[in-house]
Amino acid sequence: MGFVITVSRRFGTGASMIAEQLSKKLDIPVYDKAYIENELHENNYSDEAEVIRELAKESCIILGRCASEILSGQSNVFNIYVCADKEDRIRRIMKKESLPYEEAKEMLEKNDRERSEYYYQHTGKVWGDVSNYHMILDTSVHGAENCADILMKYFERVGMV
Repeated sequence: MGFVITVSRRFGTGASMIAEQLSKKLDIPVYDKAYIENELHENNYSDEAEVIRELAKESCIILGRCASEILSGQSNVFNIYVCADKEDRIRRIMKKESLPYEEAKEMLEKNDRERSEYYYQHTGKVWGDVSNYHMILDTSVHGAENCADILMKYFERVGMV
């Protein structure tokens, strides 16, 4: 069984970029919603949880999809939650999606609401509760571009890599 990193995040935090950087540094794949849904439909899995458990047999990074909860209790899993100030997230969405402020804000609020509902529906827990994660990264404080390096230093220091 490999080393698995789950990344839960607020929309607009830069978590996907952090996951991609970690993927390159650790030479392991990143699996996101699109990949997991594709696997579910193409390979006759019963649900996303089954796909996630199968992917977690090898080292990987899994973005969202309640993976932290699905894989809870496995000693090879490290759960990260990425957050940022709302205004920073709105600015990041504005830049990435080329949207005006109000549209970016609406997109952020809708996405956060949907993620919160999805997480609660599938786990019965509150999304973003710090007790569900090993580490919380605030990209408003650390900068999304620095978080993969912060994680790598931590992983090296505790002997995870």
